[in-house]
Order: sequence, then structure tokens, then C-alpha cells
Amino acid sequence: MDRGTVGSASRGRLHVAIRHHGASAVVTAAGELDHHTADLLRESLEGCVADGYARLVVDCAPLEFMDSTGLNVLLGARLKAEAAGGGVHLAGMQPVVARVFEITGAEAVFTVHDSLEAALAD
Repeated sequence: MDRGTVGSASRGRLHVAIRHHGASAVVTAAGELDHHTADLLRESLEGCVADGYARLVVDCAPLEFMDSTGLNVLLGARLKAEAAGGGVHLAGMQPVVARVFEITGAEAVFTVHDSLEAALAD
């Protein structure tokens, strides 16, 4: 059951909102994820795992840009979530964001869904 938004924060060009859906933490990242904004997402994802949510669903649909720093944040979150018995699911990536995963081969280590609805149904 969706419990609504339980937290949100903004740092410049990135806005992060967190809500819970059953056993999943849904983390929505909107805007630009880069060197200047990455800590906001890192803190949010690590906080979810610390709160007992090992299944992280990152809604990437409103994410307009991501560089290698953002990719590293997601890779780090994946390691922490897997250590806690869960994982990171990525949903709704725009082509410009998906390209970062394709170029680096990182798409092979994440579960990627076309939409948030598909990620939550999995």
C-alpha cells in the first residue's frame, strides 16, 4: 500500500522525494543529477536502507540529466541494498539518462523497468 510522500528535499537543480509502497522505498529524482547534486540522492538512498527498506525503486522519469557521479551514487546504493537483502530497481529512464547506463555497461547490474508501475508490480 502506498503511504504517500514521507520526505522530500531539494538541492539546486535536483529534487528528491521519498515515499513507501509496501516493502519498497520509492525514490523520485527530478532534475539534474551531477557532481553538485549527487549527495542529496546518496543521502536519501542510504537513509532508506538504514530505515529498513532494502528494495529501492528509483523513479528516473523526471530525471533530465545524469553524469558519472550520479551513476556512482546508484552503484553504491545497489551494493548497500544488496548487502541488506534487497536491490535497486530503476524505472522510466529518459533516453539521455539510459545512454549513461548503455555506454558504461551498468545496465547489466540493475533491474530496469519501463515504468514506475512495472517496477512496483515486480
